[in-house]
Amino acid sequence: MGAHSARHLRRVLRLYLVRSGLAEVSDAAELALTELVANVVRHVPGRRCRLCFLLRPGAVRVEVADDCPELPVPAAADALGEGGRGLVIVAAVTDRWGVTPYPDGRGKTVWFECVGRGSVAARVTGGQARPPVTR
Repeated sequence: MGAHSARHLRRVLRLYLVRSGLAEVSDAAELALTELVANVVRHVPGRRCRLCFLLRPGAVRVEVADDCPELPVPAAADALGEGGRGLVIVAAVTDRWGVTPYPDGRGKTVWFECVGRGSVAARVTGGQARPPVTR
């Protein structure tokens, strides 16, 4: 995965979201996707991952899967440090996120969901962001 990959993936995601009537969540989803792809580039040997964009009525779920068994953990970043804020940003801009380890322990899927304000899910949660969910 090269430096241009995140930019290309953001464009593809935005295209899907705008065409699906979810333009209102595109900024948040693009930022969260960028952070997850940056984590792959920094922490996954070989920099390889698989992406899935799941469009649902009024919402999107983005999954980034890789074969690295190390599970990501939100770090308490040093105020002057160069890293450690990725998952904190994902938690701040998405409605839900989490990590699902593979049953065989050979990798994981890191995912997030962004819900549009007018969707049924937003009405049920009162439009409030939920805390991170890690499994």
